[in-house]
Amino acid sequence: MKILYTATVLSHICQFHLPHMKMLREQGWEVHAAAHDNLAVKNGLQLKNCDRFMEIPFDRSPKSPNNLKAYRKLKKLLAEEHYDVILCNTPMGGIVTRLAAKKTRKQGTRVVYMAHGFHFFKGASKTGWLVYYPIEKHMAKYCDLLITVNEEDYALAKERFGSRTEIAHIHGVGVDEERYRPATVEEQRVMREAEGLGADDFVILCTGELNENKNQKTLVAAAAKLADRIPNLKVLLAGNGSAEQALWDQIAASGLRDTVKLLGYRTDLERVVPAVDLVVSCSFREGMPLNIIEAMLCKKPVVASHNRGHDELVEDGVTGVLLEPADADGFADAILLLSRGTEERMLMGEAGRKKAQDYKVSSVSNEIRELILKEGSAK
Repeated sequence: MKILYTATVLSHICQFHLPHMKMLREQGWEVHAAAHDNLAVKNGLQLKNCDRFMEIPFDRSPKSPNNLKAYRKLKKLLAEEHYDVILCNTPMGGIVTRLAAKKTRKQGTRVVYMAHGFHFFKGASKTGWLVYYPIEKHMAKYCDLLITVNEEDYALAKERFGSRTEIAHIHGVGVDEERYRPATVEEQRVMREAEGLGADDFVILCTGELNENKNQKTLVAAAAKLADRIPNLKVLLAGNGSAEQALWDQIAASGLRDTVKLLGYRTDLERVVPAVDLVVSCSFREGMPLNIIEAMLCKKPVVASHNRGHDELVEDGVTGVLLEPADADGFADAILLLSRGTEERMLMGEAGRKKAQDYKVSSVSNEIRELILKEGSAK
């Protein structure tokens, strides 16, 4: 049996699908991947568990002529390889792949599209509904299975697209519970020293691409309100992206150069998450955020913005605190309260770890196995 993973950029496959690819190879499958290789800017991120990789010039912009080149190159590849299953991801990677696979699908290839978070959802912009919704509705008929990673998207897809294709739900893409686990006091000390942090620092971690959607600027604004109220406050921003310079400017203008540290893109966050006191995310849109699951598996409380991904994971007042994305005052108040409540942080962390069990790699791999492996093997 042979499966092809596609996505607009290779970093997506490396960040989200390697454990499932490993599982399939262990089941005897030949695993291929096709995407635009952007790993040069991802600081050591590597493709593993893959028998063959093909560079396909997908582009995130629907207007880019590269997507036509990608369509032609991918169509040729599919005609040569005769895959049993194609698992496509990301908006443009998913569209181009499904169109290129029309012929091979008629010949028996099973085409699966995994939606990691629709751009149309409760509270989304008109653009999301006017542009992305019609496209996804039309494209649903070009796959045999559409997998959603959160309950809101599942309910919407079931209602709107259920007559066009099979709809399924899984608990995200899974987080490796062996990498992300609670650390001992000594392990935390070593981890903090490696990041230049002191034992008495109150440390916040925010992970994600530095962009408008991830909205790190709200956390920086909250940190500015807390600098004099939490003298030992340290804020770590892990990631890179288009908003990096704007964040540097905001940090400098707020006098936070000694408080906020940009870590860049990291592939070793399992050596950072267990050492922090709190994980914060202010994003406007999330499908199923791995950074929140990683925090919960490490018994860390979470202060997060309301969106469908966060709302599914974080129980307000039990595993963390939920606020509106742009509410810098609210984030500051919640962080201050938790900085003074060691026992509350501990209780929230315990509750979060219990909640995160369904979102572990081992659990999600079983769901993937049921949806892809067994049905693919039955062909």
